[in-house]
Amino acid sequence: MRIAILDDDPAWLELASGVLGRAGHRCEVFRRGHALTVALGGQAWDLVILGRNVRDMPGDEVLRWIRGHCPANLPVLFVTAGAAPHDVVHVLNAGADDCLVKPVDPAILVAKVSALLRRSRAGEAVASRLEYRDFVFELKEGRAYRGGQHIALYPRQFQVAVLLFRNIARPLSRAYLFEAVWKQLSTGVSLRTVDTHVGEVRSRLRLRPEHGYLLAPVFGYGYRLDDLLEKGEAAGRHTCLSDVSQ
Repeated sequence: MRIAILDDDPAWLELASGVLGRAGHRCEVFRRGHALTVALGGQAWDLVILGRNVRDMPGDEVLRWIRGHCPANLPVLFVTAGAAPHDVVHVLNAGADDCLVKPVDPAILVAKVSALLRRSRAGEAVASRLEYRDFVFELKEGRAYRGGQHIALYPRQFQVAVLLFRNIARPLSRAYLFEAVWKQLSTGVSLRTVDTHVGEVRSRLRLRPEHGYLLAPVFGYGYRLDDLLEKGEAAGRHTCLSDVSQ
C-alpha cells in the first residue's frame, strides 16, 4: 500500500518509513505540510500518517485540509509527542481515524496501519456499485455499463477502470495501478502490462475527447483520467463569476 508520512523529525521519518517498508508498504516522507497537500491533491494514496509539529502547516490544519479535499475513506493516523488525553480527543474529533503517542513501538505502528487499511478496504467492499455520470460499475458482478449498455471487460480491465474513475482528475502511477490490481510488486515487465490494460480500457470505454473523457499518459509517471464535460462546466462557472464581479 502507498503511505504518505508527514513530520519534521528526521529520526521518526526514517523509523516509520523503514518499519512500514519492511512490512511491504511503499512510503513517501514529507517535512512540509504544503508539499503533502500538493501530493495528496494530485496522486492516489492508501493512508496518511500526520505529525503535529510541522513548521509551515500544523498537522491539525493538514488534517482539516484532507477531510475537505480527499476521499472520505482515506485513513489518517495522527502521531503526536506527549499528548494529553484531551489532545487525543481533539484530533480524533477533527477527523483522524486513530492516534499514536511517541515514542511509538514499531510493532504497534504496523498493527495500527494494517487495521486502518483493513477497515478502509472493508468499507469499499460494502458498496455494490460505482456511478459516475454516464457510467455504472457493478462492483460485485464485475460488470460495466455506459448509458445502460453493457461493456465487456476482463476482470483486471474492470479493476483498472474502477481505479481510474475512483481517482478521476488525479494522476495514478503505473506502479500503483499494477500493485493495486495485480497485488504484486511492480517490475519493468509488469508496467508494460499496465500500459496494455489501460489501452484496452480506453478503447472499450471510449475514453476519448469526442466522447467527453480524456485518459492520457502522464510522462514518466502513469495515467490520468479527466472528465472534459466537468472541466468545461467548471470553466463556465468561473467565467460567469468573473463577469458578475466586473
